[in-house]
Amino acid sequence: MNVIFFITDQQRADHLGCAGNPILKTPHIDQLAGEGMRFPKAYVTNPTCMPNRASIMTGLYPNMCVRSFGVNLPENIPTFSGVLREQGYVTKAIGKMHLHFWSNKVDKSNRSAEYLNGWFNEKTHVRMVENFPKPYYGFDEVDLVVGHGDCCNGHYEDWLAERAPEYIPTIKELGGKLLSDIYRQSPIPEELYPTSYLTDRAVDFLERYGKGDYGEKPFFLKVSYPDPHHPCTPPGKYAERYKPEDMELPPSFHDLEAIKKHQFIGPRRDHPFLGKMMLRTSQEEETRNFISHTYGMITMIDDSVGQILRTLDKLGLTDNTMIVYTSDHGDMMGDHGMILKGPLPFNGILNVPLIWKVPGLTEPGSVSEALISAVDLAPTILNLCQVDPKAQPPDIQGIDITPVLKDPRAKVRDCCFIEIDEADNGLARAMPIITEAFGNMEMRIKYLVTERYSLTIYNGLKGYGDLFDRLNDPEELNNLWFSNPDLRHELIEKLLQEMINTQDLYPKKQAMA
Repeated sequence: MNVIFFITDQQRADHLGCAGNPILKTPHIDQLAGEGMRFPKAYVTNPTCMPNRASIMTGLYPNMCVRSFGVNLPENIPTFSGVLREQGYVTKAIGKMHLHFWSNKVDKSNRSAEYLNGWFNEKTHVRMVENFPKPYYGFDEVDLVVGHGDCCNGHYEDWLAERAPEYIPTIKELGGKLLSDIYRQSPIPEELYPTSYLTDRAVDFLERYGKGDYGEKPFFLKVSYPDPHHPCTPPGKYAERYKPEDMELPPSFHDLEAIKKHQFIGPRRDHPFLGKMMLRTSQEEETRNFISHTYGMITMIDDSVGQILRTLDKLGLTDNTMIVYTSDHGDMMGDHGMILKGPLPFNGILNVPLIWKVPGLTEPGSVSEALISAVDLAPTILNLCQVDPKAQPPDIQGIDITPVLKDPRAKVRDCCFIEIDEADNGLARAMPIITEAFGNMEMRIKYLVTERYSLTIYNGLKGYGDLFDRLNDPEELNNLWFSNPDLRHELIEKLLQEMINTQDLYPKKQAMA
């Protein structure tokens, strides 16, 4: 079976029409959900880009592969794309990878094939192209995008130079604005915007595959959009599609005073540097604009998905191709008066979209309330592709969710474990001003999400955490940490068990002769 794996960047689970969003229009992704199965309770292993992307590709929790920004995914850790390649698959990745660090690094001896400054620098760009490693984590072909919004580079620049070289100075200039704007309309035309690059390269690959350029091999195609991650910069008609005044603020928007008093979030919010990336409190005008520009980006992604799936259908490949659609983490999007992401205890950044279509297996239009973790994607794909268990990575920690794909009423797990470990991630040493504001920058957090509750514990905050009843308090306004000690103790014990189960087993005991 062929596989197309769509992944977006920083998209909430409720940012799809099929998920009940009353404003956002995503007809093509909705159609995909109508042909497959949607999972409203899919969760990350880490609510930031790099660690969760590593978990998706390896089936391992972040503490086993990439615990922090600034840490490359070790080359000796198997990825499911690498396993498929070994099993005879054609493997192609287009867009954002983020398996190598982009800026600051923990280990000074490491080098990055995705280093932002290297790609944006005119003198080193050619060297980045020439030295790009192949295969890259199991991908024979990679059309790389680094950056977000219209502040992008990578192989995308070379594609743009062939079509409209007059825009090269523009993207160089935009690259310096990666953290300066939260939202704006892009000066890049729609047909030259990074999302269009992904569409073009995906369609090109499928057409070459359809012509027989790859023989009889099945394919694995990863299409990884750098949107709707901020800066939110939709181009052309997508920037005008949604009006800020029509955007609905979430019911918890006016909970900002409680956030200011939060023992962990309060002292860390709105840092002059990190406020462009995370932990940003917001005003009504900014939030409405942020939402409307985000919606424009998602609708453009939806059109891209539609074009790729139409190409698949035109080539007669639909009935033999598994489709997965997900994201690496969510966004606060006005919840509790905040936007962006970060070390936060709320569902908006932990819960991601997940749609899965397996021809002949998934019931069209089905919805499963089963808990699913990002760590479950790798083993499930490998098993659905009928990879012999002996050929699969021996240490994979995820659970095969095939039983749920067969029956949406089935359940394979009773909780999801999530972790953040941003201790010594390189930022503090590179930027002392952050150390002054954040102390030692240690943001080490453990989460537990069950069918009903979510628990969050912060390293260094003794006797303090967050506990929400997401069934009766979906806006997460009432912290039960102090008022329900019995429940707190029960969930802490459950969290401890999950932490024990996810610890590594290295060095492994050697078998006796």
